[in-house]
Order: sequence, then structure tokens, then C-alpha cells
Amino acid sequence: MFVAGDIGGTKTNLAFFELHAPGTTPVYERTFASRDYATLEELINDFLASTNLKARRAFLSIAGPVANGVCVTTNLPWTVDRDDLESKTGLVQIELVNDLLANANGISLLKDSDFVTLNEGEPANHGTAAVISAGTGLGEAGLYWDGIRHHAWPSEGGHSSFSPNDELQTELLQFMREKLGREFNTKVVHVSTERVLSGMGLANIYEFLKHKGELKEPDWLTEELKNAEDVPAAISRAAIEKNVDICVEALNMLVTIYGSEAGNLALKLLSTAGVFIGGGIAPKILPKLQEPRFMNAFVEKGRMKPLLQKMPIKVITNNKTALIGAAKAGREQFSRLEASIR
Repeated sequence: MFVAGDIGGTKTNLAFFELHAPGTTPVYERTFASRDYATLEELINDFLASTNLKARRAFLSIAGPVANGVCVTTNLPWTVDRDDLESKTGLVQIELVNDLLANANGISLLKDSDFVTLNEGEPANHGTAAVISAGTGLGEAGLYWDGIRHHAWPSEGGHSSFSPNDELQTELLQFMREKLGREFNTKVVHVSTERVLSGMGLANIYEFLKHKGELKEPDWLTEELKNAEDVPAAISRAAIEKNVDICVEALNMLVTIYGSEAGNLALKLLSTAGVFIGGGIAPKILPKLQEPRFMNAFVEKGRMKPLLQKMPIKVITNNKTALIGAAKAGREQFSRLEASIR
């Protein structure tokens, strides 16, 4: 038995898996609100105390760059050190990997019903694939073919610089420069793509449109947003369910930026095997992604348009993909370890 985990900026999924029983179904699983805990070890100990099941090892995917067993989380106030985590949880071996690595690793275990196709394309199944996931933050990863199967590799591409594609997005960039400059009291301002393509990204776009003043915020929405626990979700609902103009425009901008950044990643990785849209946002705004604006933004890369038109694009609708991917990697690594010990 071992523990697999998907540790995100909003929620954390932890589960026990059988080491020698291949499959994606956990023996025991719980979901936690990440921000309810001051440290990851506190969260893990809560999970371990909630069952009589025992494990010696854990394979955890986490939102942030991992180097030498240490991760300073991007959207949580945590510094996670593998050695420290082992000593404080009683687990004798913990492996930490980037969450998008696990997300990409889990794709091969999904069913056809776990995807919605945005573009059929002409898949080169043995080519490189790309994964882009907007949620609490923005994650990006790739998959390369070794002649037998695909292997995932992580990146922090979501923190690369946001590049606007029209006048309105240029105004958004300037707005974000000024906003972040005030927030961090600096004249040198880096605006990452994550700042405008994520949950906080939707909130930032909405704030920009409200500041611009051309679209009015209804009084009822002012009150709702003031009391909302999840502002981006409230904006999204107002756009999709109530067709509020300023919210529709905010969501349209996010979708356009999403399509453009997915196209950027597809070109950088030459992802002829496909582009996979993961994360928590995509399934919730699927009707918007199926509108022409996402695909138009994806392919509008000048002379590379014909190449991009041939790339398959699929939305991942299974919200446990990263957990499944962590379990797959953990099972492979820990089984090899046991075999070497024998």
C-alpha cells in the first residue's frame, strides 16, 4: 500500500492505492481544502489519522517547481521539504513531482469518455504532446515519445511573460503592470501569463474591464462579488447563466488568451500528437471553449496556421487525472524499488 496525492492551490486529493494491483481506483480517498492547513505535513497527518490503513511511501504531485526534494508552492504559503515531510509524517519515503508532470502522466490511463474534443486534427500518435491546465494557477507540461510510449516532463511555462495579441489585451497588460507595481512596490514588473489565465486571471480581467468603465457592473453583482468565497466562479456563473455583459466579456477574453497560449505551447513543443486542456476551469466553461474564439486564437500564428490546424485538441474532464498520474508513477517507482531489494 502507498499514498498518492495531488496537491493544488485550492484543493488536495490524497488516496491509498494497492502497490501490486494495477488500476486507477483507490482503496481510500479524501479531498481537502488546501488553505485550511498551515503546512502540508498537517494536512497529510490529518489524512493518515482518518483511516486504519497504513503506508510507508507516498508519491505526491504538487503545484510548483520541485528541485532536490523541495518545493516553494506558487499559490500557497508553503515550503515543502521532502526530508522534513518524512520526519513529521512517519512516511519513510516520499517522492515530490510537479503537478503537471503527474497530470500529463495520467492521460494514458483515461477513457475516451474522459475527453471532449475541440479539434479532431490529424494526430501523429508517436509525436510530442502538450498539456496546459488553467485552474488556481496555470500549469504547462509536455509528453515525448521514446519509441514505445509517451513520457511526461514538467515546466513552469505558465510563469512566462504574457504577450497581448490585440489592443484590448495590450491595455490589460498595462493595467496589470500598474496593479502589480503597486502591489509589490516595484518599477520592474513581470506580468506572467498565469496572472491573466487562471482563476485569479479571470478576476484580474474582470477588474480591468470594470476599471475601463465601458461595461457596467449590476448592483446585485456588486453585492454578490463582495460576499463571494470564490470570485472567479461567481464571474463565470454570471457570464454563462445570466449573460451579464461585463462577465461575458471577461470570460471571452480569458478564452481568447487560453487559445493563444495553448497555440504558443503547441508550437514550442511541436505537439503533433495533440494538445490536452486540463485544470479545473476548462470543464466548467466547456461551452465557451467550443465557440470559435478559442480555436481562432489557437491557430492564428501566421505561417504556422496550417500546422496548428492539424493538431488535435482535447479537454480533459476527469478531475482526478493528476491523482491517477501520481498513482501510476508511484506504483512503477515503488515496485521497482521492492524488486531491487529482493
